[in-house]
Amino acid sequence: MKITVIGAGAWGTAVALLAAQKGLEVALWARRPEQAEALQAMRENREYLPGVALPANLRPTSSADEALEGTALAVVAVPSRALAQTLAPMPKAPAYLSLTKGLAYTAHGLTRMSQVIAEATGVERVAALSGPNLAEEIARFQPAASVVAAAEPGLAQQVQKLLGGPSFRVYTSRDLAGVELGGALKNVIALAAGMVDGLRLGDNAKAALMTRALREIVRFGVAQGAHSETFYGLSGLGDLIATCTSLHSRNRGAGEKIARGATLEELEASKQVVEGVYTVKALHAWGQESGVELPITEAVYRVVYRGERPLEVLSDLMGREAKPE
Repeated sequence: MKITVIGAGAWGTAVALLAAQKGLEVALWARRPEQAEALQAMRENREYLPGVALPANLRPTSSADEALEGTALAVVAVPSRALAQTLAPMPKAPAYLSLTKGLAYTAHGLTRMSQVIAEATGVERVAALSGPNLAEEIARFQPAASVVAAAEPGLAQQVQKLLGGPSFRVYTSRDLAGVELGGALKNVIALAAGMVDGLRLGDNAKAALMTRALREIVRFGVAQGAHSETFYGLSGLGDLIATCTSLHSRNRGAGEKIARGATLEELEASKQVVEGVYTVKALHAWGQESGVELPITEAVYRVVYRGERPLEVLSDLMGREAKPE
């Protein structure tokens, strides 16, 4: 069986390695021909995962036709802002697995990545994988777990068999909305956690932030039709812990840079995409239209997009009306 990974960044390469370990034929599609050539020549993704060897059954290519020919599953690891335009002109796969943790706000309202994929490709068989999955560790086969969700149970079980292995335990779920929302919203909270680190506000502050943020995520997710218990699992609490605390987390690291004076333009110029920056913009637009209160999310938006000082925004959060927990 052949699978195709679309996107040769750190996370796409890590999942390609998981599939290759199972003995599958794996095509790894890179947008830039020079990147595909470097991957093939060096048998290593020195740009995103230096020091990790690519096995012989993992074939890099920049040709979409070559990558998707005869594939059983296309695994999508493309930044949210480029997802639709990347997939639309490509040959279609029988099924897709989204690794992209983000949200978009379109004419149809708040849109999850599985919905973007379905609309761009015309294929309804779309699953999503999420969890505390730091690419640098997974690529080196350190122990990790994740959850795959799909409206069709058979598709989730197929992904479970294809990617699950000795170092990567995969659970299944029917709550596609919950799994995607947990993975997307934690990036926004990780920006805030990074600001806490950058300002050296301490562990109590970060613990309080993460706890109240989880409540905010659950409240929002349930309003979107997700199941509350999903957010206390791997794609919610698990991913929140990893992304808010790890030195490998690009969103946490971006928040730390913001606290030290980095601008939005500097973050967007980085090779490492900071999905939380785009997700918080989508959530703000949705909140403005719906009137639903997301205080931590709105605080992050004020810092990132309005340039307000993190300590002043924190003061507003701490000064909110006292209420029961």
